[in-house]
Amino acid sequence: MQLVDAHCHFDFPVFDGRRQEVWQRARQAGVTRLVVPGVRQPDWRRVQEVAAGCDDWWYCLGIHPWFVEEHGDAALDDLESALRRAGDRCVGLGECGLDRLRGELNAQMPWFEAQVALAGSLRLPLVVHSVRTHDEVAAVLRRSRPDVPVLVHGFSGSYQQGKALVDLGCFLGIGGVITHDRARKTRGAVPRLPAEAMVLETDAPDMPPAGVARGDNEPANLRQVLTALAELKGQGEERLAEQLAQNVGRLYGWPSI
Repeated sequence: MQLVDAHCHFDFPVFDGRRQEVWQRARQAGVTRLVVPGVRQPDWRRVQEVAAGCDDWWYCLGIHPWFVEEHGDAALDDLESALRRAGDRCVGLGECGLDRLRGELNAQMPWFEAQVALAGSLRLPLVVHSVRTHDEVAAVLRRSRPDVPVLVHGFSGSYQQGKALVDLGCFLGIGGVITHDRARKTRGAVPRLPAEAMVLETDAPDMPPAGVARGDNEPANLRQVLTALAELKGQGEERLAEQLAQNVGRLYGWPSI
């Protein structure tokens, strides 16, 4: 079984001094690769340096909606330059997107639209943060048609929202949310959505599965997410893991996992 953590903030300081220890636990749980998203320009170098620490770690660069107001007009040009200079370890643009619970959508929208366009022009997969904005994200993608693989990470929407995103060709990031009984809407949606459109992620150290304290999430917990997903979909873990590995390979352009 080969699991890939498609979205893990492994550069965050909480992992400093213990990344190899944490990664060893992940390997023991069947995790073979992870992808570190960038969220703000001052952190891009750190993301790249962390990803360079292991052949199984990859990265993306982007400007997260929480931090758009920290960035000046030149930041998008700087992002384009950084992505053009990046080597093979960089597998996408992100994370970028919209968040109704933090900041103003009117301020976030131009940054999101610009990054969608940039991903399209650079032919890079796009990693999207969407909190209570799945309809708005779908509308932007429908207008822009970036013609690149798109991951809507941390999916926690309804079946209707999930289907709309899948119909646009998006992958849905499935994480710790589905392990919580209280997440009835998402747990009800997941069995009705195609496994071919899903990838696993932890969003570590955030988005912990049931039984894990906030801030203590780590890549090894991806196995718990797989178990929950297999139960919800009524599939065996081994076979589902094979499908998910194929999916993340199509997302990030890996011919084989």
